[in-house]
Amino acid sequence: MSESAAPGGPGMTASSAFAGMRRVSPVVFKAGCPDCRSRFELAASALRLAIGATSRTTFYSFTCPECGSAVRKPAGERVVELLTGGGVRTLRLHSTV
Repeated sequence: MSESAAPGGPGMTASSAFAGMRRVSPVVFKAGCPDCRSRFELAASALRLAIGATSRTTFYSFTCPECGSAVRKPAGERVVELLTGGGVRTLRLHSTV
């Protein structure tokens, strides 16, 4: 292999470095507010996931874009999997017992 053909070599351009890559759409999650009843889509950055020791202490939260209410909802295993896979910031809660 010649030096110019090596990845990152002198002949490498920005466009050739990204050739073949597909544009990825940002992940959005459908959500609803229990207070004002509106339905909307939220970017991963608008959600927070807290994973506790039990199902009662595992939840996700966000602020309703319509009414401003702080919303907290339980997160089962499937929801945790979807949110973490979609890039939602995660906080692991530790008990102090």
